[in-house]
Amino acid sequence: MAIGAFIFAFGLNYFTIANRLSEGGFTGISLLLNYIFGWSPSVVILILNIPLFIIGWMKLGRNSMIYTIIATVLVSLFLWLTEDFREPVLDLLLASLYAGVSVGVGLGIIFRYGGTTGGADIIARLAHKYFGWGMGRTMFIFDAFVIAASYFYIGREKAMYTLVAVFVGARIIDFVQEGAYAAKAATIISDHVPEISTKIIKEMDRGATILKGKGGYTGSDKEVLYCVISRNELTRLKYLIHSIDPKAFVVVNDVHDVLGEGFEKK
Repeated sequence: MAIGAFIFAFGLNYFTIANRLSEGGFTGISLLLNYIFGWSPSVVILILNIPLFIIGWMKLGRNSMIYTIIATVLVSLFLWLTEDFREPVLDLLLASLYAGVSVGVGLGIIFRYGGTTGGADIIARLAHKYFGWGMGRTMFIFDAFVIAASYFYIGREKAMYTLVAVFVGARIIDFVQEGAYAAKAATIISDHVPEISTKIIKEMDRGATILKGKGGYTGSDKEVLYCVISRNELTRLKYLIHSIDPKAFVVVNDVHDVLGEGFEKK
């Protein structure tokens, strides 16, 4: 979490604040207050979160809050330590892309190891607990409000580049949280499941699990085959299935963080 907090804080100072871009959530509020009044974001983020820490500690429980408090304090500390690293980039598109990547990597690492940076996350969790609101929707509304407010202080162009940075950051967060390694999971419904399973095991050296199913329309018993393969094996799997049963029904999904034989992370 300390590494993630440092990357996040450095990206905010070096790319976002240096080029007067904005952000969503409490981070965006702290940046706006910095642009308007010159207040240090490192102090503002901590002050804004303290009341939420207290409420969250009482309403959400100690275990769910302790890593959030640690991560937020680390972010504030590293924001203060990296305040001198603010060099404007001439190309705002590059600045927004690098801002999104650095913020996304930093937050992704923090989230992956159980922490958050407080702010809108705590508000969203409280709203979900007491009002049943979806966390994603609450955070989106809060972020959209902050970015819309920044429009009046940083201008239309930089507000639009901020949206680019936020979008890139969100994608990078997902990438870091889910893991760089992605595989494919195939669900196969066929009248020749045993033959397909044998071929997968012998020719592709992959495991397969045969599940029991029932046709919703016919009511007849069916065998369902489930297997996980690497992305570059998908074409080979399709060809193998088609060679045995051209009428097989196959569903392929993306899967992440695959563990077990044949997929161990070194």
